[in-house]
Amino acid sequence: MPSTVIRRSMYVPETRKLTVEFVTGRRYVYFDVPVEEVDAFRAASSKGAYFNRKIRDRYVYRELTPVEE
Repeated sequence: MPSTVIRRSMYVPETRKLTVEFVTGRRYVYFDVPVEEVDAFRAASSKGAYFNRKIRDRYVYRELTPVEE
């Protein structure tokens, strides 16, 4: 089911980096995210709720600037 908050996400298993783009256009990269967490996030019926509960404040992150796109 499409999310009303999250536009898309990309995960690189080799580096365990999860990039999340929100419908606002802001993009963040989350570090050291286990593949199991990403699988659960992608399978969640509400990606926004899962993200807020399990990822947002649990992993180190930084916002990506437009130059890094």
